[in-house]
Amino acid sequence: MSITPVLKNRSPKYMAFILLGVLSGIAVFWAISNHYINPAPPSQLVISTGNGEGEYDEYANLYQDTFKEEGITLTIRKSSGAVENYNRLKDPKSDVDVGFVHDGLGSVEEAPDLASLGSMYYEPIWIFYRASMDHGKNGMTRFNHLLGKKISVGNEGGGTHILSLKILKASGINETNSKLLNLGWQEATDDLKAGKIDAAFFLATANDKIVRELIATPGIRLMSLDQAEAITRQMPSLHHLILPHGAMNLERNLPDHDVDMISATATLLVKDSVHPALIYLLLKAASQVHDDPGIFEKKNEFPIDKDDQFPLSAEAKNFYKSGTPFWQKLLPFWLATLIERFILIAIPLLAVALPVARMIPKFYQWRTRKKIHQRYGELKYLETLVSRENYSGKTDKHLHELDRIEERVKEMKLPIEYAEHLYSLRGHIDFVREKLQQKHEGS
Repeated sequence: MSITPVLKNRSPKYMAFILLGVLSGIAVFWAISNHYINPAPPSQLVISTGNGEGEYDEYANLYQDTFKEEGITLTIRKSSGAVENYNRLKDPKSDVDVGFVHDGLGSVEEAPDLASLGSMYYEPIWIFYRASMDHGKNGMTRFNHLLGKKISVGNEGGGTHILSLKILKASGINETNSKLLNLGWQEATDDLKAGKIDAAFFLATANDKIVRELIATPGIRLMSLDQAEAITRQMPSLHHLILPHGAMNLERNLPDHDVDMISATATLLVKDSVHPALIYLLLKAASQVHDDPGIFEKKNEFPIDKDDQFPLSAEAKNFYKSGTPFWQKLLPFWLATLIERFILIAIPLLAVALPVARMIPKFYQWRTRKKIHQRYGELKYLETLVSRENYSGKTDKHLHELDRIEERVKEMKLPIEYAEHLYSLRGHIDFVREKLQQKHEGS
């Protein structure tokens, strides 16, 4: 049965009460869901980047453009590098939401509240050394060739420092048998050119200006690692890449031979408290920035679920499986998130509201029938009294009671579909009245 016939004969006051109740219920449910179930995304996200060495800052600036288009502020918080980014994310008091790190840094055991958004791009390890140190016709090809040398391993707190020390240690090189210097990239470059140091490590993309400067500098060589594949087997977070000859400069054929390299991947770690809509927006920005081909990357290769130091967030899993959410592809971010939140709220609300809506007519029918049955019960009781009692002197009393029953029937407001029951009840009242009068006349 439709609910319309049940309600159409109700008074305006009753209808206003029902409408107020429905709207109040929706408002309460929306408020609760907005605060606890699926709150609106905040208008700001904080990302921790770097100190200007490498591409973290540059890429975060590009992300800002996408966020700005959608009315969200992406605040860049500079740091000393990947280690500080990681520590900020681990710190529950920090306002940093997301940060660049390289794969292999940190662990789930140390930071169970962090998740990965995947790998954004390759970060090869470039080892430049002075040509005068060449070992045979192939030059320096192994890390242990650096034994006893002056080596720049990058500033403390940066990805260069962490990875270079890890690799050198595995090759038997440490602070006791070699001179390891914590130099910034520019200082290391200048010292390498001046002959003050023998080699320098850099964790950077092929587009980095220092990398391009050094590879074109006479007397400076790029180390090709003949153990690159073996290193990646022992350190799964690293990848074996080949820099083809001429890839950096076709005209000058730089480098002049294929170079075997090892590479980390730059990843984005995010706190699990970050709103899902902002995670999707961040992945959207990353896909726009990192999907171009490069010297090492194929078109649309990044971002990708390439490494698994930290588990992927649920949103990242969905993104790599299905891409950007449907509504965000078609609508502005604010409208898409509003619709997604509404759907998330509406589905459980409908799941509750529809059964309740179906019960309303049945409940009203039960209430209506109960009213009719109550009058019939009163009438039947009076009819029984008429049949059993000696009515001498009691006629007025029972006629008065019958009038009261009839008055209550007249006051009943019922839907048109119950008119038959109402008229039938009135007919039975007249029948009992007639019977009562006949009994009185025969007494």
